[in-house]
Formats: sequence, C-alpha cells, structure tokens
Amino acid sequence: MFPWLAFGHIFPYLELAKLIAQRGHHVSFVSTPRNIQRLPKLPPNLAPLIKFVNLPLPMGDNLPENAEATIDVPYDVVPLLKQAYDGLQEPLTRFLESSKADWMFYDFAAFWAGSVASKMGAEQSSRKKLEDFTVPPPWVPFPTTVACHLFEITRSFEGFSDNATGVSDTDRFAVSIQNCDFVVVRGCTKFEPEWFQVLENIYQKPVIPVGQLPSTGFDDGDKNDTWQCMKDWLDKQARGSVVYVAFGSEMKPNQEEVTEIALGLEKSKLPFLWVLRLQRGPWDPDVLQLPEGFEERTQGRGVVCTTWAPQLKILGHVAIGGFMTHAGCSSVVEAVQTEKPLILLTFLVDQGLNARVLEEKKMGYTVPRNERDGSFTSDTVADSVRLVMVDEEGRIYREKIKELKDSFMDKERQERYIDELLHYLGTLSKC
Repeated sequence: MFPWLAFGHIFPYLELAKLIAQRGHHVSFVSTPRNIQRLPKLPPNLAPLIKFVNLPLPMGDNLPENAEATIDVPYDVVPLLKQAYDGLQEPLTRFLESSKADWMFYDFAAFWAGSVASKMGAEQSSRKKLEDFTVPPPWVPFPTTVACHLFEITRSFEGFSDNATGVSDTDRFAVSIQNCDFVVVRGCTKFEPEWFQVLENIYQKPVIPVGQLPSTGFDDGDKNDTWQCMKDWLDKQARGSVVYVAFGSEMKPNQEEVTEIALGLEKSKLPFLWVLRLQRGPWDPDVLQLPEGFEERTQGRGVVCTTWAPQLKILGHVAIGGFMTHAGCSSVVEAVQTEKPLILLTFLVDQGLNARVLEEKKMGYTVPRNERDGSFTSDTVADSVRLVMVDEEGRIYREKIKELKDSFMDKERQERYIDELLHYLGTLSKC
C-alpha cells in the first residue's frame, strides 16, 4: 500500500489493508515515518500481518521541517510536498525489489509507480474552458446533475497546470490510470452502479469496488481528554439537537468564510460543536479568527475545538442531529454510518462532485452560494442548518440518510468485495 501523503487517502488505504490482512495476507504499508507514527494502533490480531515501512521523505529547500502530510502545510505549499513525494521513487523501487510483493496499490500522486519509464503523451479533451466542467460531460450516458460549480473548478484550476513538481495533478491521474492493471474504487455498486459503468467505459480496464471502508480505528474507550470533555457537554444536550461542523483534515476555509459560518451558527439558534482548523500546520501564516464576541454570545450553546477531535465518536453521539461537512469521502461514510443528515459546504472539485451525488439521492442539502466566487452568507448557513435538522421541508434528508444506509454500506457486502478483489488478484497471478 502506497497512499498519497494526505490522511483522507492514508486512512482508507489502512482500512483496506486491515480487511486484506483479516484474510491472512501480509501487507506492507509504505509511508513516511511521521505519518506512520500518527496512525491509530492496530488491533492485536492484525499487527503481525501489517508491516509499516518507513521511507524518509526527501526534504526540499523550501519544505518546512517535519512536514510530511498535507495537514502540516498551507495549501500553496502542497506542490512542494508532491515534489518531495516524487523523491520517494528510488527508495520505493529498492523496497519493491527486496520485498517480493505480489501487488502494489498506489495513489494518483505516484504516477511514476506503475511504470517508472512511462512518459506522458499529449491528452486530448473536448473540455477546453473552465465553464465546460460545470455541465455533465458527454461520456455520461444518463441524465444527471453531477458536475462542478464554477467556483469549485476555479479553485482547483492549478491541478490542471504544471506546478513546482513539473507534473500537473491531471497528468498524475492520467499516467497512473494508463500504467495500472485495474482500478480499485472506494465505493459500492449497489449505491451508484451507473458511475462504475462510466469509469469502466472511460478507463477500458476493470474497475473494482472495495466498499466504503468504514473506519475501524482501535478504540481506546473514553480515555481521551478531548473526547471526554466533548462527551460531557454533549450528554447535556437534547437528542438530535446539535449540529456538528467539520471540514476534514485538509480543508481550511478562508477568514471571510469562517466569519459567515460562525454568524450563521449563531443565527440558527441551535447548539453546535465546531472543529475548526485555525492553521494548516505551524508554517501557515494565515491564522483564522472567530468574529469578535462570538464565543461570549454563544457560550453554553456552542463549543469550538481547535485541536484534533474523534469525529466518529462525535457523530455517533445521540445529541448530534446533523453534520455540516465539505463532503470528503471519509466524512460522508462516517455520517452514513451514524445516520446523520448532511449540510454540504464544498470547496474543491471532488467534494463538489460528491455533493451532487448526495443531493440527487436526497442525503444532503447544499448551502446556497454564488456560482462564480463561491461566497455565501450567514443567513444561508443558518437557513440550511435549520432546514436539514428542524424544518418539515428537510424531513426527507433526515429519513433518506437512514433509508439508504444499507445500500451505501453493508458489512456482508463489504466482506464480499474484499473476497472478490483477492480472488481477482489470485486469478491474475496465475496468468
């Protein structure tokens, strides 16, 4: 397993590693030392089967010390992290030569992993302007609203062009797909069969689901001090009354957005628990601030946590009635696990596409925004929160998240997906 250096990638890879190891297979999980140190403890029965392989990250001149994941650096420094990640090519090759591994699962960023010698050819695409990405592409053969909003594609435009690494994210994806034998997708064919077919049509190679990979982090009970304080507060709140607000380990809203979110939560009159990242690592110069007087005005009704928080435990508490999220895959899975309806506030391309799927299936409601710049107001935040959690009009979201839970994630189906993946690998190995 060789995931990209973002915990939204590392954790699902680890869940897949656990599921494969449960079948008696040995897994080498390759990452950098600091990232491996930050992973949850393995269950005792799996520890002998999963070997963590530390590859020290080459440190470039401008990459901050100890920065080994996207959570450690501001967004504009991520290209330097990719550049350092590319420097793992040689040590990874040496490891593969000595490990006798049968298969390697790699991420988009390691475009060189599938074939070190591959060279990227020119891509041809019918989509030339940013506006072309705001409508479903011609290769989707069924009616859908799944497309980017203009502000989402604009914010992610740098992924389409070369950066400090000399290789755009688009090229990394393309070469990764070009050089692999098959594509493994975190997802479920029962929940979105049409999209799996679209991917097979595009890639012209097998696309294999591995389920939603729900979190199975080693449970340390209620020993964590941060969680214990949150739990004590949540225990005093009415059932289903609290909105939980968090935007994942990578996404940091800007100051204007934080201000509108804060004032919106205040106007909603509902209790809230907000996990807010003030910085993307200690080298981020833009430290976010809450509006003046906000904490005093909402004292007792709201909690703002600026450190790590146990998200799955929070979502599992009976007091939580809704989840305002960026629609990152792991957050969505945990919301469905705990049957919490979604208030969607996206920022980047993949989040927007996730949100459109959730909207179509009535599992979440998106905060209305300006199409061009993505701006929103405190009033739309307050209205959206109350719609999903309280208003009769939003009952559909509260009911659908429970109704679709089985088709989204089922334990027996999850186990079957892993068995089918391993059977497929075994079949190819005999060819």
